[in-house]
Amino acid sequence: MYVIMKILISAGVIAAVTEIAKRFPSFGGIVAALPLVSLLSIIWLYVQGEPTKTLSKFALGVLWGFPATAVLLAIVYISLKHSFSLITCLGLGISGWLGCILLQEVAVKFIKTII
Repeated sequence: MYVIMKILISAGVIAAVTEIAKRFPSFGGIVAALPLVSLLSIIWLYVQGEPTKTLSKFALGVLWGFPATAVLLAIVYISLKHSFSLITCLGLGISGWLGCILLQEVAVKFIKTII
């Protein structure tokens, strides 16, 4: 029952964001950029009894993924502006996201060897 409640609330949030975006695209984008998924996930983890250490690691993971997500969205925006198909835009964006994640990993390993 608990899983069904999480699914319904999470789906409701996504539905609300897409309805806002249909009517007011720029405002919908701002609402979509809110950390709704991150906050919902932290709340669900907390309600399920996860220790604060787990919540902290989760928050750090979200923070770690933020630059790559910004790259993905910038690539999708630029690609759509140049009239590429949605599938192409998403493919390019995901590729950029993956490249950014890998670059972050290499950078961290390099910095660890220097320090």
